[in-house]
Amino acid sequence: MTPHTTSLPGLLLPAHTDREYWFDLPSLRASVRTARDTVRRQLRVWGLPGDVCMDAVLLVSELATNAVIHSESNRMLCGLSLTSHGQLRIEVHDDGCASASPSGARSGSEDESGRGLLIVQQLADSWATARSTRTGGNAVLAVLQVEH
Repeated sequence: MTPHTTSLPGLLLPAHTDREYWFDLPSLRASVRTARDTVRRQLRVWGLPGDVCMDAVLLVSELATNAVIHSESNRMLCGLSLTSHGQLRIEVHDDGCASASPSGARSGSEDESGRGLLIVQQLADSWATARSTRTGGNAVLAVLQVEH
């Protein structure tokens, strides 16, 4: 399936979830590892397949890294939810005042960074950005379809 990218705020609205887990971290580079470890641990508790867990860990890593580097925020709120439609939603909200309109623009072949949103586009079934109603900053959501 080709990933669909959208900026529709409706994707960020609460969905009917079977399971939900939120955690708050300081907006520091070291927090990206904590976010990955937390997501890995929680998805194992939920018993999700290994490939979904690996993709989700990579997605939260990219989203959290973007929040730390680009948002000028002090904290980030990360959320996982498993919807009744078999979708895993991975959200990262920052409390920064910078307007984030990630484009997923291509980096040059010599660039050492700047590929995070391209990875999100490739892995996620869909993704979206909006102003966060939870933190007042920006929110980025990536969705993975979980096979039953």
